[in-house]
Amino acid sequence: MRWFSDFPLEAKAAARFVEFFANCPDPVLKHTTLISSLEERIAWTILGTTMFQGLSYSTFDSLFSSLIKAFPEDKLWRTPVPRARDLEKILHSELGSFRWQLRQYFPGIFWSVGLFVRRHFPLSNWLSTRSSEELWRDLGEIYFMGKQAARPKVCATIYRLISPMPYGLGLSCKQVSSNLPLPLSLGARRYLAFMGPAQNKNFSEMSPKQKQDLANKFFTIISPNLPIAASHAFQFFWESGAECFICREFTRNCKNCPLQEFCKEASE
Repeated sequence: MRWFSDFPLEAKAAARFVEFFANCPDPVLKHTTLISSLEERIAWTILGTTMFQGLSYSTFDSLFSSLIKAFPEDKLWRTPVPRARDLEKILHSELGSFRWQLRQYFPGIFWSVGLFVRRHFPLSNWLSTRSSEELWRDLGEIYFMGKQAARPKVCATIYRLISPMPYGLGLSCKQVSSNLPLPLSLGARRYLAFMGPAQNKNFSEMSPKQKQDLANKFFTIISPNLPIAASHAFQFFWESGAECFICREFTRNCKNCPLQEFCKEASE
């Protein structure tokens, strides 16, 4: 990838950004790693990844935490399933009148994950006896997990399960395919398009496969020993936090950010 030789200072700054954000907690794992039961950790990681779209990190943080508290132990998958109005009550409490794109579908997502857990219980055995391709196919059973070829939420789920901490639960599956795409978040897309290798390539006009191939190469080069670390770090780039961008909050208003001198959104 020529970008690394053409822009060596920017590339070094990007590598430092990955190192700096290595310990910035993943929005889903921040909560699921605190759950004592392994089966619960896996189940809630699946649900959290499925529902995490169209919400700011701070809003998701509050909603996900409330759901875990409301349905502890095996209540995510135990029958009888929670009533729709009980789930909607939590949504209303946390989201108010916010028009979340998945709001009307959320009870179905919750029930679908519960059904998936019942079908594949114990999840620890399901995970250890499946290859990543088999996990990819199985997870497609879940409502709103994705049915198209790319299935980005499926890939994000698998990596959150099998990556070493703090990027995942540190669990193992039977075999990991080299063709499993790395998670490509909106933050990573922003970096690639506006500051990284695609800044002069009309990133928005690329096909989904071209975007994913570019991201895989970038993550692998910038963090060769652990590409998932790069994917993890760049999910926080220009991503809304509690009051401003998460990257700005985490770097003391950009003062400690390795990308500051190259970033048009950096605080003065």
